[in-house]
Amino acid sequence: MSDAVVLMAYGSPATAEDIRPYFEDIRGGRPVSDEAVAGLAQRYRRIGGRSPLDDVTEAQRAALERELGVPVFVGMKHWRPRIAEAVESALTGGATRILGLVLAPHYSRLSVGEYRERLEAAVAGRAELELVESWHDHEPFLDVLADRVRGTDAWVVFTAHSLPARILADGDPYREQLLETSRLVAERAGLDGWSFAFQSASPTGEPWLGPDILDELGRLHEAGVRSVLVAPVGFVSDHLEILWDLDVEARERAAVLGLQLERIESLNDDPAFIRALAALVEERLAVPGKSPS
Repeated sequence: MSDAVVLMAYGSPATAEDIRPYFEDIRGGRPVSDEAVAGLAQRYRRIGGRSPLDDVTEAQRAALERELGVPVFVGMKHWRPRIAEAVESALTGGATRILGLVLAPHYSRLSVGEYRERLEAAVAGRAELELVESWHDHEPFLDVLADRVRGTDAWVVFTAHSLPARILADGDPYREQLLETSRLVAERAGLDGWSFAFQSASPTGEPWLGPDILDELGRLHEAGVRSVLVAPVGFVSDHLEILWDLDVEARERAAVLGLQLERIESLNDDPAFIRALAALVEERLAVPGKSPS
């Protein structure tokens, strides 16, 4: 049996000209207003012109391939290279078993579930398929996060991307997995004070999961907290939701409140994180059909 890994991420526009089609891809092909495109373009300009996600994901891919000794391909959900392109590359290379790994540790039908649909459609029965749907409590991953927050005197706020609150009515485990990750990391690191907040909610006109990080900063300020360390446990790479939502918006809110705010360094291609990903892959391939979650 010949193995290959398809490493999946959300995707980001490579150039300013890509912003509109990228935005429309996220919206399922629906048109996007000029105002919305301009607003998103302004955010990219504020973080240096483009998201580093493509470069970071390629660095993760290359490092994971070296660590595993098996081919690793990148597939993006909303931009290029597409998940289907990554699958074709793996099959062309002779893979008879493909492991899909989403660079998002926590399962939701609206996130990881959609990656599964794309991956299954692309493979179409041409190879054995495995998918790691959740790795929110994988111990090597928790250890890397705990090392990021251990020893701080600040109040730690764990964060992740918000999703529409309607997922709770369907029994979606996303929120509970995030809270479990936060609790396990806090225990490992011996934290005295921590809380959890969501970030990056979209203005869709429906309720999203909260509390929002900006509201949480206000609550902490009122409670007498003066120093905050933000730990975005729902993200493993630098991208717009880190560099804008936290490094710009949250910092600006903290400054208004008189809070000192710092953020942990993103996992990116940190060797310890890559070893954790490799352990995740090796465990799953050793016992097909068994999820580490």
